[in-house]
Amino acid sequence: LRNPHYLPEISVKVCLLNFMITPQGLEDQLLGLVAAKEKPELEEKKNKLILESAANKKQLKEIEDKILEVLSSSQGNILEDETAISVLSSSKVLSEEIAEKQVIAETTQVEIDETRNGYKPVAVHGSILFFCISDLANIDPMYQYSLNWFINLFLMSIMNSTKSDDLEERIDNLNNHFTNSIYRNVCRSLFEKDKLLFSLIMCIAIMKGKDGIDDDVWRFLLTGGVALDNPHPNPANDWLSDKSWSEIVRATDLPNLTGFFEHVREQPELWKAMYDSPMPQEHP
Repeated sequence: LRNPHYLPEISVKVCLLNFMITPQGLEDQLLGLVAAKEKPELEEKKNKLILESAANKKQLKEIEDKILEVLSSSQGNILEDETAISVLSSSKVLSEEIAEKQVIAETTQVEIDETRNGYKPVAVHGSILFFCISDLANIDPMYQYSLNWFINLFLMSIMNSTKSDDLEERIDNLNNHFTNSIYRNVCRSLFEKDKLLFSLIMCIAIMKGKDGIDDDVWRFLLTGGVALDNPHPNPANDWLSDKSWSEIVRATDLPNLTGFFEHVREQPELWKAMYDSPMPQEHP
């Protein structure tokens, strides 16, 4: 459950965990999947390095413990204790070898991450689409989609989208194929009346991901702005409602609509022609 609600007597006895995946977590998961499919040798090398790095750190810890043990158990002058000197010198050699390995491993890790991060746009795009479809439950509780189903579609898109040696072209092919696949598959389970809304949600989410949406304009579209007393009288009471006129006045504060309400007030007949038009979006 996104927001589990339990009675206080239960809440004081248990710890509630939200297992809903985060955008960042999903991005990392999708990046691992796309890198494993596109560059399997890199992903294998990365996993091997992680294990090697963990083993090296464990060995270093064991060496440190061994040195501390020798120092604490040594009697008298440590410089005269041959066993202690032998342990310390061999530990030094071993720790230097491990440190060198660690440096090489870290350098290789950086190179792998750079290549892997080339596919980051695919992971970000995929994460955006997942949270679009998870929001559909707000429209109707029946619209529930599992992460496994989503990931299977993602893997299918990696396999079925057009291949290319050019990374940017390949990323475009992957994103376009996956967007189309998600849209088609989700629409199969939506009521007809909700399909257009889903298109809008997807479009806005993708554009927001590319910083293509002005938040002020988007909020105005959703809410109509904050209603305050409107000092400007309605110039066309016969066809324009007071509510619409107030929203026109508020919309004038948006950067791209400067002078909007003044123009409507001065030339209401032009706007009435648009208001009456069956295709207002095509009206000049």
